[in-house]
Amino acid sequence: MKAVHFLVASVFLALASSLASASDPSPLQDFCVAINDTKNGVFVNGKFCKDPKLATPKDFFFSGLNIPQKTSNPVGSTVTPVNVVQILGLNTLGISLARIDYAPYGQNPPHTHPRASEILFVQEGTLYVGFVTSNPDNKLFTKVLHKGDVFVFPIGLIHFQFNIGKTNAVAFAALSSQNPGVITIANAVFGSDPPINPDVLAKAFQLDQNVFLVAFVVLALASSFASASDPSPLQDFCVAIDDYKSGGLNIPQNTSNPVASTVTPINVVQIPGLHTLGISLARIDYEPYGQNPPHTHPRASEILFVQEGTLYVGFVTSNPDNKLFTKVLNKGDVFVFPIGLIHFQFNIGKTNAVAFAALSSQNPGVITIANAVFGSDPPINPDVLAKAFQLDQNVVKSLQAKFWWDNN
Repeated sequence: MKAVHFLVASVFLALASSLASASDPSPLQDFCVAINDTKNGVFVNGKFCKDPKLATPKDFFFSGLNIPQKTSNPVGSTVTPVNVVQILGLNTLGISLARIDYAPYGQNPPHTHPRASEILFVQEGTLYVGFVTSNPDNKLFTKVLHKGDVFVFPIGLIHFQFNIGKTNAVAFAALSSQNPGVITIANAVFGSDPPINPDVLAKAFQLDQNVFLVAFVVLALASSFASASDPSPLQDFCVAIDDYKSGGLNIPQNTSNPVASTVTPINVVQIPGLHTLGISLARIDYEPYGQNPPHTHPRASEILFVQEGTLYVGFVTSNPDNKLFTKVLNKGDVFVFPIGLIHFQFNIGKTNAVAFAALSSQNPGVITIANAVFGSDPPINPDVLAKAFQLDQNVVKSLQAKFWWDNN
């Protein structure tokens, strides 16, 4: 009988885990800002964490992602990472960003991220991109991406981007790990330290020793300049063919609504190829003095990049402290919102603003606080809300009649 129970439990757990998705494990605290002080920290996810009471907004902030980088190197591209090394507050949050600059005909050469899926957004230029599935099929998926297009690279698969245009190109990548890692194939195979035995590589690549030596020198030099939140999946991906691309993220959206902002999501609904990959994107358009009102993402941390404008942003920690962390962000600035915490963005400028958010889930969810509390269907009993918010019942009923708008 025990054997039967064990078998049933095994089948149940196997089925439950078959739809797992990819990102770092969820934290058990609001945040865990990394520090280098081993005496006063707790070791979590490869980093020591400071006392949460000592955390500041600077721990969640990075500036300068709008600045073009030099691409005068053999591969004609430069990757600017924004991970837990640059933003210590990303520790345990399972998300990071990168900017990639490409010279004309430059490339981000074939590489893998051992710990992350990637979702790439083209800001400028035209890129030929692709990835290769694992053995035995080794099937190549490719697409030509234009300004505003988005493409997905599943965790651990070899992928690349090549600027096929005559002008510079710029892309932004979100990755489903605080420290996704990068393995540039040519560098790892032909430029390892110490070198892999030439006999091994000559046989593996079916090359003559003399050809191999030339390839070793050329590829080692060429590759030396390249760089690039859900449990991991057990397959390359979990969708049909041609489900990895979406377009139009460069198009401004209509913001004529009560909150004067509009969120354009790019999640598993828009790109089925995101299924199990633990990553998604969103574009947020703000009118002058528009806001993305206080809300939470129950299944994702968020890293926000300001493309245009000036935003006042913040998040509030959980009980009992309810501490507010705020920052004014300008063009090129980056800020992090830990998973599940109430946060907001407010355009304090006199012109429109645009931001892009990466989230550590294929379907992060959104709970707009005012809508959920005062606009639920059916409504929450006014007596409950009157007591919870210390308001007169008439005020509660008035609020329940107002909060119906959703900018997502």
